[in-house]
Amino acid sequence: MKPWVLMAGAAGLAALCLTACKPAEPTETIKLSYSVFFPPTHVQCIAATNWAHEIQQRTGGRVQITVYPAGSLTKADQCYEGVIKGISDLGMSCFAYTRGRFPLLEGLDLPLGYPDGATATRLANTIIQKYQPAELNDVKMLYVHAHGPGILASKKPVHSLDELKGMKVRATGLSAKIVEALGATPVAMSQPETYEALAKGVVEATLCPIETLKGWKQGETIEYVVDATAIGYTTAMFVVMNKDKWAALPADVQQVFTEVSQEWIAKHGAAWDEADQAGREFVTDLKRQFIHLPEAEQQRWKAAVKPILDDFAKQAKEKNLPGEAMLADIQAGIQASKTSQ
Repeated sequence: MKPWVLMAGAAGLAALCLTACKPAEPTETIKLSYSVFFPPTHVQCIAATNWAHEIQQRTGGRVQITVYPAGSLTKADQCYEGVIKGISDLGMSCFAYTRGRFPLLEGLDLPLGYPDGATATRLANTIIQKYQPAELNDVKMLYVHAHGPGILASKKPVHSLDELKGMKVRATGLSAKIVEALGATPVAMSQPETYEALAKGVVEATLCPIETLKGWKQGETIEYVVDATAIGYTTAMFVVMNKDKWAALPADVQQVFTEVSQEWIAKHGAAWDEADQAGREFVTDLKRQFIHLPEAEQQRWKAAVKPILDDFAKQAKEKNLPGEAMLADIQAGIQASKTSQ
């Protein structure tokens, strides 16, 4: 064989070896920001952080999510818009904080008698999956969760609608309509603002899940917990992603987000119920008084808020939204849950 042929062959072999031995290009890390309105010690912020860690683990570190708690990146009522605009890549907050923006999903929060957070969370996801509301088209919906039945935490004793009349009660979204229907005066504000408002007497009570009394320390500012389970409402909370960020993710990473999000639905629901129990124990230790309304009074409260359900169904129909059907689905789900317990 001629020398130049041998040299050419050797050079080619060397080039092949260099190509084969060259280390693979490192996969670029996908870094995402996650705005969460809960404080870092709140059980739902912890659940959100665990969700982010799980995604990082299952993607082999290809995705890194930085959680910004306590509204430090976007405030609670600006979170959804912040995700749309790309201020944060992901966001968790309440639909109710942007009242009027979610005309169908507002119905999730109605005083339908939710028995617990697990039921409220499961039904909220079922409803969104079934109805695919157009009001969510500007984001990628990952999942939702919802707290256990709301109670009235008050600085004054409330044994009847008569004693509630005229009281200034903190509420948001449709819960403000509940307060109004019960004869009190609603004062709109987010949870982060409520502790100081109660402490200073700006409001005399708050309509909230009992976990809030520990999770946001509001139990330190009230004296009475009024349990009106007949009108147990919830507040549905979204976990959404910027649409462009979602579209840019590789298909296998999108699949991880979808799978982990589905798993976390039950985790959030269970966390709400565990937090409710912790909240009850917290105010018990503080020697706060529990007021359990008798059945006749519960029915008075239920009758007082029924026009809210009727009005929602009417307004939804005017907007060609399936509000009445959605409420029927929720009520059937609640009844099935109570029957199975």
